[in-house]
Amino acid sequence: MTHFSPFIIGVAGGTGSGKTTVTRRVIETVGAERVAVLEQDNYYRDQSDLRPEQRRQTNYDHPAAFDWDLLTAHLDALRSGVPIEMPLYDFTQDTRSSETRTLVPAPVIVLEGIFALYDPRVRDLMQLKIFVDADPDVRFIRRLERDTVERGRSVQSVVQQYLEFVRPMHLQFVEPTKRYADVIIPHGGHNEPALDMLSARIGAL
Repeated sequence: MTHFSPFIIGVAGGTGSGKTTVTRRVIETVGAERVAVLEQDNYYRDQSDLRPEQRRQTNYDHPAAFDWDLLTAHLDALRSGVPIEMPLYDFTQDTRSSETRTLVPAPVIVLEGIFALYDPRVRDLMQLKIFVDADPDVRFIRRLERDTVERGRSVQSVVQQYLEFVRPMHLQFVEPTKRYADVIIPHGGHNEPALDMLSARIGAL
């Protein structure tokens, strides 16, 4: 029996840096049918036991907001050739959805999220670690657009959250994980020369 041994890629970087764009390039290069994408945002802790006003106080930019045990178990299952039920997070309700998404094992697995390179247990499973770097003002504008359009937040609440949580947590926890990266993509996910180099690196997988 052949041992299932997928190529695991971590795509980290600050909020709005272009991680999803980089992940899309991986999918385009390797083929959608050969890639399983774990979105770290779906692994925020379930908060269904808390009142809505308590949920809104959650610091989503702190490592403690994530269910690391479940994420590690799911990544390990996919690595072993076992399908998983990835949780889905409902950001309009600030808690985990009752629905899940089935992910089947694939030759390439991508973990995308601000803390993709944070936990050593997760990091040790990766064959390629990427950090997507971008200027803070660009990242903030993208965050503002995403949270107002996709997550129903007011401009004022996004600005307040950015100043209170996002910026300080980025400097304290996200930025330092850059040192674990094998590849740093400067100027965000729209750096075509860097994406072309990435495509060349993974094209033969």
